[in-house]
Amino acid sequence: MPLHTRIVGGVLAVTLFTQLSACGTLFFPDRRGQIEGRVDPVVVALDAIGILFYVIPGLIAFGIDFATGAIYLPNGQYSMAPETLKQALDAEGRIDNARLKALIEQHTGHSLPLDDPRLIRHSGSVEQLASYGLVPAV
Repeated sequence: MPLHTRIVGGVLAVTLFTQLSACGTLFFPDRRGQIEGRVDPVVVALDAIGILFYVIPGLIAFGIDFATGAIYLPNGQYSMAPETLKQALDAEGRIDNARLKALIEQHTGHSLPLDDPRLIRHSGSVEQLASYGLVPAV
């Protein structure tokens, strides 16, 4: 194979690889599921570069990022570390609503009506956790 063909093929392969990885869904998987917010200029720029090189993959990257919500900047005011939620468990592993309400209010600033009688509770089982590959822990 001539050297010119190998160089063109290598540049094409690298360009396609960078375009496929220039998707906000791949760079920021934790942002998936957001519905709205401020648009991240880094993700928009990477997707726009894809449009410059290849129109169809760039448009697909934009579509995927908007559909998954990965194009939006994270809004951290409602997030809590899962480790902090363990403080709301009592000795038997049940959720103490008063502690949970205090934790949520302390970390997010929002008061949730956890004592509302219309609150629907779902209880799971160890089999459900195992089906998702999770280990039950208190």
